[in-house]
Amino acid sequence: MPIKSYLAHPEEGQKKALMEALSKIDHCDVIPAENKDLLIVVTDTDNKTDDEKVKESIEAIESLKLLAMVSGFNTPKNK
Repeated sequence: MPIKSYLAHPEEGQKKALMEALSKIDHCDVIPAENKDLLIVVTDTDNKTDDEKVKESIEAIESLKLLAMVSGFNTPKNK
């Protein structure tokens, strides 16, 4: 299952709107930075297809200025 973490930079004055939009996306957790105009986003999906859909949903948010992946890994399912 792919797990990725991102730093999401909002458009000027749009941190709250970005946080609300990200919070509505399944498989996506959002943590606001306390001292910066920045959000930490962690995604946890079941497969690569879902992972791509989540990323596309995030990138489509109008209040998002920049999305930078910090880390990502894929844990294979046991067969």
